[in-house]
Amino acid sequence: MGKDNLVFPRTLFDESRCEECACGAGLDFSFTFAFQPIVDSNTQTVYAYEALVRGLNGESAWSVLSQLNEKNRYSFDQVCRVKAVKLAAKLKMQSLLSINFLPNAVYEAETCIRTTLAAAKTYNFDTTKIIFEFIEDEAFKSLGHLVDIINAYKKMGFQTALDDFGAGYSRYDLLIASPTDILKLDMALIRDIHRIPNKQAVLTGILTMMNQLGGRILAEGVETEEEYFWLRSQGISLFQGYLFAKPGFETLPMPHFPE
Repeated sequence: MGKDNLVFPRTLFDESRCEECACGAGLDFSFTFAFQPIVDSNTQTVYAYEALVRGLNGESAWSVLSQLNEKNRYSFDQVCRVKAVKLAAKLKMQSLLSINFLPNAVYEAETCIRTTLAAAKTYNFDTTKIIFEFIEDEAFKSLGHLVDIINAYKKMGFQTALDDFGAGYSRYDLLIASPTDILKLDMALIRDIHRIPNKQAVLTGILTMMNQLGGRILAEGVETEEEYFWLRSQGISLFQGYLFAKPGFETLPMPHFPE
């Protein structure tokens, strides 16, 4: 789908308050991003880069996320999107860009996307390259609220991804109501999967499910060649993990592919 074919409601282009959101009103800390490649093993190319929040001096994501609360959650979510798009454009990213978002910070998808669209326009970043990714263990307001967000993003032409699937409570209810385009398997399921039959059995079920739902599976946290080759033998082609590249602080690291 080309950029010119995206259809947005007229209200999305009301950018009168986008600058206010982008400045992070109520946000009293700063942050930046590291980028980790998501690779396509079939073509041995970078499929996307995930924007991973970091402190200004490379501090961990937790050092930033631990400062979130109900008062600054919305501002943080908006600034995250703007900063990720701006830095991706500055680095001349050609692949897709995966941005994590906080469902509880999105009160209305069509309204809360305005800042992102304004940033993409300002920095000349193709909106069709954006993937919106969320984690499965956030305390969601409601299933209906999350389904509304996903359906709205899909209608706007964005891809969606569910992160950390298989860790804790898995969102089967969401996959039934509105399957995401990409399902990211948690590293806890991936670790040593080549030698643990019970994990293999679970993955077989997930593969069957996603094949029928029409989505793609991404194995994240892959660290060994044994894990990688076993997962490839099951038909998985999207990967992320230290085996390919560690996150690059404000850079786009090139991945290594095992032979």
